[in-house]
Amino acid sequence: MLTALIVSLLAGLATSVGGLLVVQRRELGREFLAVALAFAAGAMLLISFMQVLPLGIDWMAESHTLATAEALVFAAFFAGIALVLVIDRLLPASLNPSEIEGREGAMDFHDATRNKRLLRSGLLVALVLGLHNFPEGMATFFTSYHDPAVGVALAIAVAIHNVPEGIAVAAPVYAATGSRSRAFWWATVSGLTEPLGALLAAALVSWLVPESVLGMFYGMVAGMMVFLALDEMLQASWRYQTAKHQTIYGMLAGMATVATSLVLFAAA
Repeated sequence: MLTALIVSLLAGLATSVGGLLVVQRRELGREFLAVALAFAAGAMLLISFMQVLPLGIDWMAESHTLATAEALVFAAFFAGIALVLVIDRLLPASLNPSEIEGREGAMDFHDATRNKRLLRSGLLVALVLGLHNFPEGMATFFTSYHDPAVGVALAIAVAIHNVPEGIAVAAPVYAATGSRSRAFWWATVSGLTEPLGALLAAALVSWLVPESVLGMFYGMVAGMMVFLALDEMLQASWRYQTAKHQTIYGMLAGMATVATSLVLFAAA
């Protein structure tokens, strides 16, 4: 369990790297970001469909018929999608990383004014940014808890995604406040909510949830990851790409890398 928590923490801290790039006024190449985000999306999609969903069905099948187990896990899968969709709707577009990745410098006067007003009441920003990354922490924990090899692969994908997300969080804060320290720390705080999500997942595993119900959580985690990969990572990759097929090639490379790693770990 400690390993799963550490993996979630390290993945979350990758947002600090993005925040640091903003305050140091350094930029990653758009081609690199496009391929990296698509790589992370491909990895998360393959893990979700080939590892996490089947794992959830296996857990539920221990106490239900196979048909019932599949129905319950798929229902949880779509519930996970709905949860992340609701969270995403709570974020103002000018502060939502999934909306601004790839065009961080495009904030207009209206957005800047609104962000200044929001940032003065920092609790709102802390809440919505925290909710945005909370599901990723739960997903990383649940996956690492059952299979550390798969969990590390997922954590790497999340960390790759979190670097440009840190940029996307820090850029509007820096533009709105002119404060490098606030921009860096908001980026860091947005990532630190991932280990908080992992702690909640650990509490559910340890104290509240019978093992037979864990399959439902794995189904929900798979739904969260699929939505994040399709709605956020791939969308951001398309906005960053400078040539046709960069997103597709990156996604296929992510899938192939994870598939290879799973085969190698299974053979070991």
